[in-house]
Amino acid sequence: MKKIYLGLLAGTLLGLLDGLSAFLIPEAAGMMTEILIGSTVKGLIGGLAAGLIAKKSASVMMTVLWSGLAGIILSVLAAIPSGAYVEILVPGTIVGLLTGFITHKWGK
Repeated sequence: MKKIYLGLLAGTLLGLLDGLSAFLIPEAAGMMTEILIGSTVKGLIGGLAAGLIAKKSASVMMTVLWSGLAGIILSVLAAIPSGAYVEILVPGTIVGLLTGFITHKWGK
């Protein structure tokens, strides 16, 4: 699968899993729809970034680091309205790092 398409797929699925993890936080029960949509879109955009980065970079480490940075930036933007920085930044960064690795390692 091409790196951009794999990035989109991996980012979207990992973003959805990130959003589903909010079920573990009782305070988030009333916002689940927004959380799921936001996390999935954030993963989709991060996956696109990871695919573009992986396409241009020959190094797995650089792809992972730049994709992680994209995850951090998108997570900060998502966390500003709610102020829940830790709850959003940590999984968002992990999603970015994993998406970058998956995209570079298995993309063509």
